[in-house]
Amino acid sequence: MAARIRKGDTVIILTGKDKGVKGQVLKSIPDESRVVVSGVNIKARHTKPSQADPQGGIKRNEAPIHVSNVAHVDPTSGKPTRVGFKTDDKGRKVRFAKRSGESIDG
Repeated sequence: MAARIRKGDTVIILTGKDKGVKGQVLKSIPDESRVVVSGVNIKARHTKPSQADPQGGIKRNEAPIHVSNVAHVDPTSGKPTRVGFKTDDKGRKVRFAKRSGESIDG
């Protein structure tokens, strides 16, 4: 099955503490139905000093969020939209925004 949300897409968070925040998908984990979005769901991890990281300390980075909690941003209006699939004139399967009908894949 084709992925509705892919790496590099601009999405908006629908639920949780970061609701309403827009960000870019850094990583997609389809086996777990999760995505990592830049600047969203920041978690702090306390790390001991090691040879690779002699400083150690508190490292903050993005944790995965479930794909059902994000929606694609409509290219024309900037609002959340669902994603549909259709074939273009060249016979390729492309994604499109259901709100505006505009193609997402270009």
